Amino acid sequence: MTATTTPPGGPRTLRRVLLPLALAQFICSFAGSNMNVMINDMSRDLDTSVHGIQTAITLFLLVMAALMIPGGKLSDRYGRVRLFRLGLIVYGVGAVLSAAAPGLGVLILGNSILEGVGTAMLIPPVYILGTLYFTDLTSRARAFGAISALGGIGAAAGPLIGGLITSAISWRAAFVFQALVIVVIVVLSRGLDDPLPPEPDRPFDTVGAVLSAAGLVLLVTGILAASRNLWLTLGLILAGALVLALFFRSVRDKERRGAEPLLSTALFRERTSNLGLVTQNVQWLMLLGTSFTVAAYLQVVRGYDAIQTGVIFTAATAGLLASSLGAERFAKRRAQRTLIIAGFVVTIVGVVVLVAIVGATSSPWAFAPGLLLVGFGLGAMLTPSVNVVQSSFGEDLQGEISGLSRSVSNLGSSLGTAIAGTILEAGLSKGAYAAAMITLAGIGLLGLLAAVRLPRTQRVARSE
Repeated sequence: MTATTTPPGGPRTLRRVLLPLALAQFICSFAGSNMNVMINDMSRDLDTSVHGIQTAITLFLLVMAALMIPGGKLSDRYGRVRLFRLGLIVYGVGAVLSAAAPGLGVLILGNSILEGVGTAMLIPPVYILGTLYFTDLTSRARAFGAISALGGIGAAAGPLIGGLITSAISWRAAFVFQALVIVVIVVLSRGLDDPLPPEPDRPFDTVGAVLSAAGLVLLVTGILAASRNLWLTLGLILAGALVLALFFRSVRDKERRGAEPLLSTALFRERTSNLGLVTQNVQWLMLLGTSFTVAAYLQVVRGYDAIQTGVIFTAATAGLLASSLGAERFAKRRAQRTLIIAGFVVTIVGVVVLVAIVGATSSPWAFAPGLLLVGFGLGAMLTPSVNVVQSSFGEDLQGEISGLSRSVSNLGSSLGTAIAGTILEAGLSKGAYAAAMITLAGIGLLGLLAAVRLPRTQRVARSE
């Protein structure tokens, strides 16, 4: 099978390809946010603190970000479908181990490490296969719309689903739920065929993989340490920047020698893709940062339990679902740049509303308007941002750009949780909630600036 022989968007393709890919993105995004409503239950059961649970959440997101680029490269070497299935197995083992965790250490091993590694293996193939199977812009918008929609819904509905499961059974059952979904995806993936053959002799840049992962880990760890030791924070961030500089130097040296680096420098010479990557990073930073901040505030300050917190988040889920399901229709009527700009404007307004209204009333429903706007805005721009980046390169670079794209997005998720958590440690009852939300809105303005600088592109052509 080749990328051009599968009928784009046909029923058979939608059933055999899109469903397992979209479900995979859903469960990985769900894992990044569902623990937010379990903070009190998990910290009490595992005899740890809120900071301990935040560390586990951030490490999960960080492991994904650090290993996503190598994951994209390995998919070319060993095959996209094969790596996808292996990632599912690793993830499933991590979910089962997390469900049985007796303490924070085992939880970090199962959730942060194994689930993180599994996600880094299976997510790059999701976007590579989506690009290869759906070759025209209309069908690709439909495919990425479904994948991004389920990814966004997984992140937005994670608190609700996690809260329901935690209240009805326990937080451990939420990890059992993840394992069961993985089993379903494994069964569905039996119908997947790799559009391109693997390249087992293709070299792998081990030094580059280690340097890129280490640099990202040091950077986010530095942010996590900000509330505890300022000098340690500066040292870790500086060390992270130095290691990443060594990584890019290693990439240039390999290309000069004619060797294949972990990432081609061609990826960074495409202005449109670079701006698209910035928008992706900020989108996920705002989504996970807002989710963590609001969930922590509701539980720690308002004293809400998991189910109450989850129900409040249905507003964000509804907004994201509404805009994501309209992704294909929006793409036919408006340029992708316009959708991304509008998405940032609506999201930033939503964050401002969350600060203004919540501070003026004690009603739990005061969170609904802001969360609805945040969800709708993010859902409107997730798909066009992915499409802008993935469509900037041909098949030969899909493995690399997919890994880079997912790494940048997951780095945004980990930074959002780390930044929000660091600010919240200053004291939720002392204005830290407003400070965290205002910080997220400020970062959103940077994403809006990047979106405005995107070139004006044609809207997706209407399908006959």
